[in-house]
Amino acid sequence: MLSVGDEAPDFELHDQDGETVSLSDYRGDYVVVYFYPRADTPGCTTEACGFRDEWSEFEDRDVAVVGISDDPVSDLAEFEDDYDLPFPLLSDEDGAVASAYDSYGEKNMFGNTFDGVFRNTYVVGPEGRIVLAYEAVSPDGHADEILSDVDDLTA
Repeated sequence: MLSVGDEAPDFELHDQDGETVSLSDYRGDYVVVYFYPRADTPGCTTEACGFRDEWSEFEDRDVAVVGISDDPVSDLAEFEDDYDLPFPLLSDEDGAVASAYDSYGEKNMFGNTFDGVFRNTYVVGPEGRIVLAYEAVSPDGHADEILSDVDDLTA
């Protein structure tokens, strides 16, 4: 897990519309970079919809949000459309960006071992450094938790 104060690894990935998005696009602003295992699964949907439901609060604070998974762009487009998500969902199919953020590796589910994305979240500050880090996130209420913590940072 990256730590508060670490420089956030830059990235360039395609979003649900096939457009290129990079972390440097958000330089000068706070940005939530959240990693989630799989689009349109219960926990990931809860987490994404939490950000959607609090979207106006993120906008009021000038805090951007990007979600990153190893899903292909086509799956992300469907996920965004099904749940009317107002922020970019980025495709990291080979897990390289998630790996750079210590959010990708071996997982075990139902006796099967595979590589996948860990549910971690980082808030990157205006200067490109990690200002908040959350490991093994609980999807329910996570957006509210981040808003509260960002308020504490900027108070």
